[in-house]
Amino acid sequence: MELTIVHLYPDCMSLYGEYANLAVLRRRLGAMGVAVEIREALFEDTPDFERAGLIYMGAGTERTQKAALTALAPYEEAFKTAVDRSAVVLFTGNAMEALGTCVTDADGKVWPGLGLADFTSVETHERTPEDVIAHTSLWDSPVVGFMNKCSVTKGVATPLFERLSLGPGNEEEKGPEGYVSGNVFATHLTGPVLVKNPDFTGTIIRRIFAANGWELPEAIPALPYEQEAHEVTLKELSARCAG
Repeated sequence: MELTIVHLYPDCMSLYGEYANLAVLRRRLGAMGVAVEIREALFEDTPDFERAGLIYMGAGTERTQKAALTALAPYEEAFKTAVDRSAVVLFTGNAMEALGTCVTDADGKVWPGLGLADFTSVETHERTPEDVIAHTSLWDSPVVGFMNKCSVTKGVATPLFERLSLGPGNEEEKGPEGYVSGNVFATHLTGPVLVKNPDFTGTIIRRIFAANGWELPEAIPALPYEQEAHEVTLKELSARCAG
């Protein structure tokens, strides 16, 4: 079993150590007998979406996000073709906004997105750095993480997280957050969200196996202390909610 991961713009869209999301995926998939090749696409490259089994982009600054939108524009149809053939997509941080129809920056300039979904994002002059506890019906455990955004995303019909017990949602505090459709996952959560949430990683792995027609083992191996670290973080953040 072989998997090609296309990592979009890792030099500019990995603001909070998002490369660790692919590191944990590669390690866990390797333990399941999957040989993983990570192909990095820089701004001057043509992304190899045709071979991609998973496409990933992490968070950047507001400036580098616009550079990513510009770089991706010529490959919109190739990206959508990969999605149509069930490639798994994971966009975190402000990379999520690239999947919508447009991003309006704080100066009012409109930047076209990939148009995979109908939502739109508008930047503000107010930045929101907050810890997050999020809840989804796709797996059992709450998701823990961190968010640092200065935008409001409106019109998401299918949020990844139905509600938050801590942190800012797409449009309002503790509201629905992120976006999901088929094998496309997106969230404003930044940093190594898969490292912090083994059940999220497990869901991505299951989708990868299903998309490739591979037989899934009964148990998906977790890395040492993954679950314990998640539980400790959840306990600490939940105490803040209770307080």
